[in-house]
Amino acid sequence: MAIPDDNINTIRRVYEAMRNRDSSVLQELFAEDIRIWQSPAVPWGGDYEGLDGAFTFFLTLVEHIESQVTTESMFAADDHVVQVGHTRGKVVANGASFDVPEVHVWELRDGKVVRFQSYIDTPAMLDALNR
Repeated sequence: MAIPDDNINTIRRVYEAMRNRDSSVLQELFAEDIRIWQSPAVPWGGDYEGLDGAFTFFLTLVEHIESQVTTESMFAADDHVVQVGHTRGKVVANGASFDVPEVHVWELRDGKVVRFQSYIDTPAMLDALNR
């Protein structure tokens, strides 16, 4: 089992890489069998598997929104890291701004992300997407 502080540091690196759109760091930190899930109610939602699936998820996300995650708290629970915060930004199609609460649940194995689940205030995001 990895040390919780190591897992938190890994997830901090993931957020930094996402902020910088550094796919090489993400490829280093994601396991080849990574699985990603977000509610299928949003256009980028659904189930994604493997590195190709992970990059499809993130590319689809940035096609719809420009956003930045702000972390309010983060804690480790065994091989999981839970991040609580907000995603703020604008919708690409209509320019609507949003500030949506979110919770991200990360699972790690041997220092790499094997699962990412994103929970957002889906009705608030849908409202911004449909303005």
